[in-house]
This record gives sequence, structure tokens and C-alpha cells, in this order.
Amino acid sequence: MPEKQRAADERPRRRQARGERRIAQLLEAAASVFCTTGYTAASTNAIAREAGVSPGTLYQFFPNKEAIAIELGDRLMHEMRETYGEALAPVDPATPLEQAIGAAVDRFIDFNCEHPVFFALMHGPDIPGRIAEQHDVLHMTLVSRVEALLSSFLPDAPAADVTRTAHVCLGIYKAGLELVLAHEGAEQEAYVQELKNVLIRYLQPLVGDRTLT
Repeated sequence: MPEKQRAADERPRRRQARGERRIAQLLEAAASVFCTTGYTAASTNAIAREAGVSPGTLYQFFPNKEAIAIELGDRLMHEMRETYGEALAPVDPATPLEQAIGAAVDRFIDFNCEHPVFFALMHGPDIPGRIAEQHDVLHMTLVSRVEALLSSFLPDAPAADVTRTAHVCLGIYKAGLELVLAHEGAEQEAYVQELKNVLIRYLQPLVGDRTLT
């Protein structure tokens, strides 16, 4: 290939790479601002300041705050789907209840501690409609995965009971997650353990001494 042609082909790729880096920079800044002020109080000016760019630079990539939140939410949703796929994957038939719960909780807690903006976006007031819709779909998929895992422990339970139990487990987890994210270090680890204990004590009477069937 002639050198001039090769150089011409490289320029769009370099521009695209710079654009992707700038978008990542803006999304990282937005995550910080959303965590600090919440989505409703956040502004594009605050996000631009956090990113160290002018508002005009931000508007080259995103028309408004909602567009930033939607892009950030889309990327987090993708990562979250991968996380719950790993966390709620089928386990060995001999796995004790305590171990299965511990592994699943650790996966979800690690994700939320690494991306605290996920909780801020998904559970805050006035989030964009598209994010709320995606979260509802994610929640129902997550309920289905928890139901499938619980069915292994509760093979004789009616489907309605398993569904109800799955919803309660997720409700317990979300309440515990808020406490976990409000603490750091050893105190955070203590709250994680308390969350596991609550789930184990809730499920143990339902499961009895059985491991997975």
C-alpha cells in the first residue's frame, strides 16, 4: 500500500481512538459526579469540570446529562449481565447453601463496590426512562436466575413459592447493599458478612440440611 494511502487510513482511526478516550474520560467524570450529588442535582457543567474539559468539548459527544447517563447505564448493564451470569451459574451438586450464597453475594458486592454509580443510577429518583426500563428488564432476568438456583435447593416447592422467595432474597440483598456501600474497609466487610448471614438464616429453614439436588 502506498505510504500516503496508509497515512490517510490511519488518521480516521486515530481520531476515533481519541474520541473513545474522551468519551471514557467523560463517563468516568459523570460517574463521580452522579455518586457525589445524585443524578438529579448533577449538571453537564459539573461533569465537564470533573473531566477537566470545557462544556463545549462535552457537547461534542453528548447533547445533555440524560444522554451521558444512558450511555453510562448501557455500559454498566452489559457488565452487570456478565456478573450475574457468573454469580448465578450452576453450582456443584454437593455445594452447601452457605457456600453458594457467599459466592453469589461476593460477585455482586465486588461489582457494586467497583461501580458505585450503578446503585446511584439504578435506585435514585428521576433516573432517565430508558435506564428505568432497562433496570426493570434486568431485575426480572435476575429474578429468573435466582429462581433457577433456588429450584435446585427446593425441588418440591411450588413455583409461586420459589418466585416469592427469589423476590425476598433480592429485596434483602438490595437493602444490605445500601449499608455495604455506605461503609469502607473492615466495617464494610462486616456488613457484607451480616448480609450473607441474613440470607442464610432466611433460606436455611426452607432448605433444611439438604445440599443441592
